[in-house]
Amino acid sequence: MDSLRLDNILFEKVTVNFDDRFTLSEIDWTIEPNQHWVITGTNGAGKSALAAVLAGVGDIERGTVTGLPKNVGLVSFEAQAELIAKELKKDDADIMDVISLGTPVREMIFDYCADPDLAQELVEKFGIYPLLDRAFRKLSTGETRKVMLIRALANKPDLLILDEPFDGLDVDTLAMLQAHLASIIDTTPMIMVLNRFDEMPDFITHIALLDKKKDDQGRLALTVDKSDENAFNELYQLLHLKTTDLDIPEADPVNKLPALDPSQPLVILNQATIKYGDTIIVDKLDWTIERGQHWQLSGPNGSGKTGVLSLITGDHPQCYTNDIFVFGFQRGKGESIWQIKQFIGYVSTSLQWEYRVSTSCKNVIISGFYDSIGMYTKSSDNQKKIADQWLALLGMTDRADQPFNKLSYGDQRLLLIARAMVKHPPLLILDEPCLGLDDMNRQLVLALIEKICQGSETTVLYVNHHAEDQIKGIDNYLRLKKN
Repeated sequence: MDSLRLDNILFEKVTVNFDDRFTLSEIDWTIEPNQHWVITGTNGAGKSALAAVLAGVGDIERGTVTGLPKNVGLVSFEAQAELIAKELKKDDADIMDVISLGTPVREMIFDYCADPDLAQELVEKFGIYPLLDRAFRKLSTGETRKVMLIRALANKPDLLILDEPFDGLDVDTLAMLQAHLASIIDTTPMIMVLNRFDEMPDFITHIALLDKKKDDQGRLALTVDKSDENAFNELYQLLHLKTTDLDIPEADPVNKLPALDPSQPLVILNQATIKYGDTIIVDKLDWTIERGQHWQLSGPNGSGKTGVLSLITGDHPQCYTNDIFVFGFQRGKGESIWQIKQFIGYVSTSLQWEYRVSTSCKNVIISGFYDSIGMYTKSSDNQKKIADQWLALLGMTDRADQPFNKLSYGDQRLLLIARAMVKHPPLLILDEPCLGLDDMNRQLVLALIEKICQGSETTVLYVNHHAEDQIKGIDNYLRLKKN
């Protein structure tokens, strides 16, 4: 049996700055051979930042880091977003008067591969062979994550860093990935960033807990040997604390949404079909969402969940070739997209990628009143008051004026959920709303959604992969199958 290739990695009083966006302070940490770590902690504590340091990211201002290997495999939401951003930039290159088709998946994998045979094996295991000739940027969030994982694993890294590797994967893919990781623990040391403690693999040996100091700098608060049962249980309980006595702020009484016909369903899809060339993604779907009828939408990666959502919101070009009624409007009969979107609150990973403006946290919430990316209209005093109530609910009052794009991924997601909920829309679409959130914030989000389900003014359409995240009040389920 081969031994792990990692020598001791030693952090000694390390302070790391990330482009003035965030600072990790005074990190003392030793990673020994035959150890596999999980980095955990609250949103904004620096979990992803610490993992990124292991990949050579960040400017070390003080202290030393020794023993870092050269061949490091990194899979993270930030790295995924960077690849997407690079692909999107190709759309801006109009000087050649050609339409950029984007980099095909085949090139993304095999041009960055140390072991083509392993890459081919993983392509088959992950079930993405039919996607090899598709443009990388055209993939769903889950499909993109699979490509990232294959790239990292096939490069046979000396250290594998996985930041939330299981988020966005369907049940079958999740089981396959966990089995594959377990099969390489004797040759590949791993560092994982996990917010969900219940996803921690059995082979993990140690846990690193990060939190924030009073000056808002991240620090390594605690390291725990998983074999120390008492210490591990205390850490587990800490990360499963729930916020109680939740009160959802009221909607703006001055600028209410127009009244809808109460006799009309919110959404009707008649034989809805999504196809690309000869490939059918969704085939003749009939679905009606009645007012106050909460739904959970699920299905494996590539089954068309995001496509169905975009048919409803009007963001999919094929929404006008289908028979669709939304809030009483028939698609393609003269309604504007904003007539529809004013009645929808929406949260998704793609929205978070689009929300790249440098606006304050408070204005991100207020922008939900206007369905805008950023603020271009003067807000009312009442809207500012409601935004303050949401910030207090999320424990982010002291961040009201901080730039949104300098927050952690999890804190950004919390704010976008508040943005979607702020106007109490008739339909609230939550596409994997807990993606990237730690246990405490995940429980907070689930409790908030449950509160909304208890009311009568907002219908919830909840998309997720985690069966244990079922919410009281959601009694209707639609599972899509991959064709």
